[in-house]
Amino acid sequence: MGTTERIYVVEGMTCGHCEMSVRDEVEELAGIESIETDRSSGRLTVRGTKINDAAVRAAVEAAGYRVGA
Repeated sequence: MGTTERIYVVEGMTCGHCEMSVRDEVEELAGIESIETDRSSGRLTVRGTKINDAAVRAAVEAAGYRVGA
């Protein structure tokens, strides 16, 4: 199975600490190969195999943020 990419909009991610908190939570998930955060756009880009959307959303919430619609 190949690598897939998913992009999420994270509400409230406004500083470097915010980005680090989100990355730390999401990188613990199985199947994650790379993560990019961009606080200016609020984007979280996740690449990996078998990305579990619900788990990514839960990890973002565990970091104290919310995935927008």
